[in-house]
This record gives sequence, structure tokens and C-alpha cells, in this order.
Amino acid sequence: MASDPSWDDIFGPTRTAPTTAPAPSAPDDPAALPSRRALRDGGAPAGGSGPAPRTPRKRKRRGGGAIAWIIATVVVLALLVGGGVTVWVMFEDKIRDVLGIAPPIDYTTTGNGEEAIVVIQPGDIGSDVATTLRDAGVTMTFQAFYELLLDNPDVTFEPGNYRLQKEMSAASALAALQDPANRIINQVTIREGISAASALELIAAATEIPLDQLQAEAANFTQFGVPANAPSIEGFLFPATYTFDPGISAHDAIKTLVDKMLETLDAAGVAPENRFTVITMASIIQRESGPVVEDMAKISRVFQNRLDRGMNLQSDATVHYGLGDTSSVWTSAEARADASNPYNTYANPGLPIGPIGLPGADAINAALHPADGGWLYFVTVNLRTGETVFSNTLAEHERAADQLYAWCKESDENAAYCA
Repeated sequence: MASDPSWDDIFGPTRTAPTTAPAPSAPDDPAALPSRRALRDGGAPAGGSGPAPRTPRKRKRRGGGAIAWIIATVVVLALLVGGGVTVWVMFEDKIRDVLGIAPPIDYTTTGNGEEAIVVIQPGDIGSDVATTLRDAGVTMTFQAFYELLLDNPDVTFEPGNYRLQKEMSAASALAALQDPANRIINQVTIREGISAASALELIAAATEIPLDQLQAEAANFTQFGVPANAPSIEGFLFPATYTFDPGISAHDAIKTLVDKMLETLDAAGVAPENRFTVITMASIIQRESGPVVEDMAKISRVFQNRLDRGMNLQSDATVHYGLGDTSSVWTSAEARADASNPYNTYANPGLPIGPIGLPGADAINAALHPADGGWLYFVTVNLRTGETVFSNTLAEHERAADQLYAWCKESDENAAYCA
């Protein structure tokens, strides 16, 4: 990257500030934390073979006050004929708690009529799909769908876009994903943060274009205006939803995505000679932030602060990309020490040799406009919601890391994100 302009050459001197979160790792290294990018290719949380069925927690026995409360409620119900529904709606949680009635984990219908487009990413496993369905409002809980898969271990999923409904039972959602009629043809949703390789697989799944043709065209990436010093087309396919005409060629399909990325960079005021550097930084911000747009500018500031101080970025997302392995959110000490991985920003200074995924417009904007702040560290303390703590000092960062470790141990569902 010696021929590339420096960050300061592009944007001028930046404000003095702290650095980025030390890399994720196992709890034996407080400064090494699991990547903010707890989502596989920007999609569902990574997690080995998935969590074991969740063991119901024992409920604590309530005191006389609670018993008196429920007796009083029963009396009210007896006196107010027809008022039972109102009382249940108002006090359902308390009544369930007192009587030890577990809340439902699954819907009982085949949907409420409201459409939900679900994207199954290449390489998604059962826990990924269970999370995707829950987050899309299709199923009520992760547990309902995941436990169904435990009873049906031979089920597989084809990548692509599927038209489902919200509030489906786990069984009906599974049946819908197995029905080719629900697969959307010639339309593909490329999500922010996934890799170019995954994007090509999704395009092939949604069209009649053979994957090998898409890969061959992508290998000749300079024909689309991607800089010759880029290691690949990675980062230059703009994530969005595309509808392709029947019979579109591999060349034209890829050109559509690259043209959209170049248009986005131009609109953001990025000069052609700076595209590669900006996309590389934006791709790391995208992968580390996941879907939490509000944190992107702060993450950008952390990385910029580290560059300004001559500190290594220490991004686990870059290490994972170089390893070609997103099966875990943690990195090992050996992986972090391996300087032969050109994407390892623990062992190698500055930006990696190229982008590590497909950044969206928000990540590009964050790369160009870091937030004001002196942070040097960040760690996501809830891998499901993306809640992140930014710190100025290592001591603060280690306390935040303890929050993450505690969260991982709270439940089997949480543990699936931390595998």
C-alpha cells in the first residue's frame, strides 16, 4: 500500500484522540475481546454448532404478599364477570410469575399476513437462521425455531431471499423456507458487511447465472473500475436490494453493483484516487459495528485515534477475514501474533492490505466523518443488541470486557453468540 495516499493526505490532520478496542479474545486476555462483528458476514451471529436447549430456570417461591395478591385477583375475577380478559392483559406477567406459568415461546399461526423478506446467507447454520427469523419478526423466539431444528437435524437451507410472513409458528416458518415457491427469483438482497464471495453466491442463487461465471468476471475486477492495487473486488460491490432482468449476464450483474458503489463514493465526495483507502476503512467499521449505525462514527474515531498515535488497529474482524474463518467471534493468541496474515491488524501496523467486506453508505460516511472523542477501546457488551462500551483507558476497557463475559454466561442463547 506504499503507493496509496495516507489518511492525513486525504482528510488532513485529525484531532488527537485515543484508540480502538484491543482485539477480542478469550477471557484470559482482558485486552483481547471478541470482535464487535459478532455477525457472520454481517448476517446472523456466528456460533459453532449452536447452543444446547435452554434449561428452564427454577422459579423462586413467592412470599405471602404475592399469594395474597393472586387471591385478591381471583376474588376480583369472581366478582367482575366478564372482566377476566382485562385483568389478564393488565397483569399477565405477574399472574404467570406467581403461578409458575412459563410465557409462550412460539406463535400458533402460519402468519399474520404482513410480509417479511428473509435472507439466508451462504454458510448460515441453524442458529444463524433461528436468529434471522426472530430478528425479522417471523418467529417469536430463537428457542422455538432452534429446538425444532434439534428435532430435525437433517434440515438444510439454501441461500437466497425468501418471502415469509411475520408471526409464524416455528414449524410453519421452517416449512416455508423449504418450499421453493417462497424463494424470490431475480431479486437479491446484499446485506452490509458480507463478503464479496458471499454476494456472488447470493446473486447466483437468485438468478440463472452460474457461480463460476460470476467468479471469473469478478476476478478481472479492473474492468469495472476497481483500482489495480486492490487485491480483489472485495469491498466494491454495493450492498442493496437488486432486481435483475431475466437473462442478465454475469458481467452486467457485477457491473450493476460496482457502479452503485462508485456512484455512492462520488456522492460522498471521495476522489477516485482515494476510493481504495476509504473503502478499506469503511469495511472494517462496517464489520465491527454490525447493524448499529449510531456507533459507526465512534468506531471510526477509535481507529483514527489509533492510527494517529501509531497504535495497531487490533481488529478481530480483520484477523477473521484473513483466516477465512468466521465460525467464532474470538481470536486466539496465535492468530493475533501471526504477521504472515496480511489482514492481521494486531501484528501489522496501519490498515490491512484491502477491504474485508462490503460497506454501506453509513459506514462510508463514518469513515469520512469520525465522531469527536478520545476513545482508544470499544467492546460490545451485548452481542445480540450490539450495545457497545467505548473507553479511554485500558482499566475502563477491562471492566467493560467483564460485562461481556458475564453476558455470555447468562443463558444458552447468549452463549450461541459467544461461541
